[in-house]
Amino acid sequence: MKKVNLKLKKAVLFSPILLVLLVSCNKPMNLADIFRGMGDFFPSRNIECSEQVFEFGQSPREIDITYQYKGKTHTLDDLFRRTATTGFIVVKDDSIVYERYFRGGCEDSLFTSWSMAKSFLSALIGIAIEEGYIDSVNDSVSKYFPELKETGYNNVPIKHLLQMSSGIRFDETYYDLSSDIYVMLEKVFFFRRPIENTILNLKSERPSGEHFHYASVDSQVLGMLLSRATGTTVTAYLEEKIWRPLGMESDANWNIDDTGVELSFCCLNATLRDYARFGRLYLNKGNWNGVQIVPENWVLESVVPDQPHLQPGVTEEGWGYQYQWWIPEEPDGAFLACGVFGQYIYIYPAENLVMVKTSVDLKMSDDESLAAFRAIADYLEAI
Repeated sequence: MKKVNLKLKKAVLFSPILLVLLVSCNKPMNLADIFRGMGDFFPSRNIECSEQVFEFGQSPREIDITYQYKGKTHTLDDLFRRTATTGFIVVKDDSIVYERYFRGGCEDSLFTSWSMAKSFLSALIGIAIEEGYIDSVNDSVSKYFPELKETGYNNVPIKHLLQMSSGIRFDETYYDLSSDIYVMLEKVFFFRRPIENTILNLKSERPSGEHFHYASVDSQVLGMLLSRATGTTVTAYLEEKIWRPLGMESDANWNIDDTGVELSFCCLNATLRDYARFGRLYLNKGNWNGVQIVPENWVLESVVPDQPHLQPGVTEEGWGYQYQWWIPEEPDGAFLACGVFGQYIYIYPAENLVMVKTSVDLKMSDDESLAAFRAIADYLEAI
């Protein structure tokens, strides 16, 4: 996910990224169907669910809220309509208090994550460091991925990629047919070329660690580095270290290129309830019912920006950033996993609250969705 200022009308109406998906899967223009079928339309690797499912409690209630956005008052139904919502779930105190699906979705649907996958990847990097596969977040990425020595990533610390501060030259303009992100997706989805080819041609444009510049290719490099370091695939590592230990109730999948490399910058496909379970893991600082799945210090470090150029209100996107997690302004401890076109895992520890929202929101109304999340949190706190 990249938060963008969509003042250009053509960006509001359509994105070339979606065009390549529609053409590549040869399906009618129903984006909701495509976003629920990424694992079927494109190559993917399965992630098996747990044999012992963690069940959320059930405490359904109506959430009668309004929220303010750009000087106007809106209802929750306004949010669902205005942001083309496909699924929405609210979990408080380990119970599902609200759950709705739209545009053909249901509780068994596998909704694509887009860049929410980056936050899962961050968790896996933290686990790999704890297990000794990666020595330090300050290690150079080229230490584990030697081919990068001939690219702009040579000697760039892993930490700078986690913080989207690699200094790499990469244009992630979603409404530009010539942008690097569009060309990369076109090569992978339409022409079925190895994503590694894109990585090995990248150059730097500035020193790393000095400037926030959102580049999904940084996350792709992290995923490939993780696979090199652990000796297994990203999906296998996710299944072993997170999916099964958390009691995920449904199989998931992760899109891959034609050589079997995960598109680790995006394209994890899972149910809303399983996304919420991952949110619960981070809500509890990486601990799952007494077992430390992700190191606590890694979780805490991951959601607090530690450099001036990563602070909320300072980045070019407005929200703050740390290890593949977004931190809004005046967060009160809240943080988010975000994906383009309106995918969110909102985590608010102060109220033991997780919300997950999936969408086909071409306007990418991140600030409006955040306003609604905060209104819901305030409402649940008051009752």
